[in-house]
Amino acid sequence: MTSKKVIKIIKLNLKGGLANPSPPIGPILGTAGINILEFCKLYNQKTCNQMGKLIPVVIKVNEDRSFKLKIKTPTTSSLLLDVLNLEKGSNASKTKKIGVISMKRLKELAIKKIKDMNCFKIDSAIKMIIGTAKTLGIERK
Repeated sequence: MTSKKVIKIIKLNLKGGLANPSPPIGPILGTAGINILEFCKLYNQKTCNQMGKLIPVVIKVNEDRSFKLKIKTPTTSSLLLDVLNLEKGSNASKTKKIGVISMKRLKELAIKKIKDMNCFKIDSAIKMIIGTAKTLGIERK
């Protein structure tokens, strides 16, 4: 069996379970020759348990216009806001703090997220998550 040749790789951040063919998704996938409705149906089916969270997806488009999806874990900022039950981050993160997160919660997030991060140690992942938390206006306890 010969493997299909990948001609294009598309990376998107979409809300889980809420993909639809309207812009910006439709035009991006349409130029790659992907069946947009098929993509939306498959993506929504795979992410329905994470409704509304921002989820990165990598789409590999083959020569015959078939495609494969790789759904990653939700973005770090989405997970942090979800843990603290917040809608969005602070608009002045250096001066206006919107929440506090414990090291225990940071470690839980790092364990969940490490497979999609470019590090191998939990401590490194925690430091990266702390950096994201700071930009959102979340302090560490």
